[in-house]
Amino acid sequence: MAAKSSSCARAHHLLSVLALLAVACSVTAASSSANGGGSVVTAVGKKSAVLSLRELEWVAAARKIRGRYVRPMQAQILGEHKKAESARTAATVLELKQHFPSTILSQPAGSERYLARLLAADEARAASLQLPRAASTQSGQAAAEVPLTSGIRFQTLNYVTTIALGGDSAGAAANFTVIVDTGSDLTWVQCKPCRYCYSQQDPLFDPTGSATYATVLCNSSACADSLKEATGAPGTCARSGNGSERCYYALAYGDGSFSRGVLATDTVGLGGASLDGFVFGCGLSNRGLFGGTAGLMGLGRTELSLVSQTASRFGGVFSYCLPATTSGDSTGSLSLGRGDSSAYRNTTPVAYTRMVADPAQPPFYFMNVTGATVGGATVTASGLGARNVLIDSGTVISRLAPSVYHAIRAEFTLQFGAEARYPAAPGFSILDTCYNLTGLDEVKVPLLTLQLEGGADVTVDPAGMLFTVRKDGSQVCLAMASLPYEDQMPIIGNYQQKNKRVVYDTVGSRLGFADEDCSYI
Repeated sequence: MAAKSSSCARAHHLLSVLALLAVACSVTAASSSANGGGSVVTAVGKKSAVLSLRELEWVAAARKIRGRYVRPMQAQILGEHKKAESARTAATVLELKQHFPSTILSQPAGSERYLARLLAADEARAASLQLPRAASTQSGQAAAEVPLTSGIRFQTLNYVTTIALGGDSAGAAANFTVIVDTGSDLTWVQCKPCRYCYSQQDPLFDPTGSATYATVLCNSSACADSLKEATGAPGTCARSGNGSERCYYALAYGDGSFSRGVLATDTVGLGGASLDGFVFGCGLSNRGLFGGTAGLMGLGRTELSLVSQTASRFGGVFSYCLPATTSGDSTGSLSLGRGDSSAYRNTTPVAYTRMVADPAQPPFYFMNVTGATVGGATVTASGLGARNVLIDSGTVISRLAPSVYHAIRAEFTLQFGAEARYPAAPGFSILDTCYNLTGLDEVKVPLLTLQLEGGADVTVDPAGMLFTVRKDGSQVCLAMASLPYEDQMPIIGNYQQKNKRVVYDTVGSRLGFADEDCSYI
């Protein structure tokens, strides 16, 4: 969840609709003509995959999760923490699961309203990540593993993980489910006494019950410069009746959500790893679409992010693997540290591209997308390679520059619609290219491959190409969307990162991608 002030293959199964959709590729955007720029398509070879439409049906997903605890708009991690060993330090693995409301899934009208709400929320997030257009350039454009749940910002269909926080006199800590977001820095949870809190599954964190809890002093760098860099605003100071002082933070998100409270430190547990003096936000007033989670884990790039605070132990490296199915037994993982290669189960070598930093948006991770193919056919568009592309775990649907989106959509439509002759269906929300696949058990889908700076290629998992609106297959859409303007920042969302090991090496300034079956169990 990125703050307002600054803030894609391989596959097994096609992701069930609720696992959220999202988007096909997000490639670059940049200076171009008002109509989005022209595009050229060169025929090369075909690269596609056969997908079972049964995996797309809402009802199948509903059957898998019925009888389990579910909460609307929440992806939740359940399961035991597992340990692994690394040459440098202990590695911990947390399981990732996604759960969806079976009552909604079994009702067509309700499910469509639910999907429309999710898409609207994702659109709001994508818009909030953009710099003000006035500031854009229109002339040209050691290791610990934990389950990752992408993005927190809007729907909690984003990925979540479980952390432990605090410790009583016996050393026991409480567990909390938080949304994992690479577009945010400050980690926070809802705390007692909460003046204005949304409903969450876990009990509220009680600072008075933790022997290791302490508030951050007002004159500390964490309260001033670090907090400003992470949230856009420095902390404010207040003293209590006994003379103790507290640093208060105020974090606002682009969709109107917010968290406000006390900046504090405590012991945080990440699977089998425990870290003392972790700076986090103890939220006393919180509002937004955070589902039933307890808060958010910030994996951005500034000093207060979990990545930076644990750099001395984990080397400023983390990676995740997002599962492509919504089965109740489907899990993924978030790994902190370089770890042992045995901790990964990638089936292809990790291919790296340069990690690009933008001083105007310090928390974000950018890269350069230089080309793209659809089903093996090269697409050329003015927006490719013209602008840095954001990779974000908290955005669901990828957003492309208009010129890039139109080129990819045209080739996909040619191969999937014209050549395969699947009939068109009405668009849905921000998804404008849909098909009627009623009566079909499986379809052959052309895959999108993004070509990155340095020669790395990333092919979107089949599960990231199509999004099912109706469980009978009468409305199945291309899972990507266009940005409003050519000069806006393209975004690669979590939907097309599924079944990929995505590696963030902040010290080496590089991003890595490999194919991996992301079901941890």
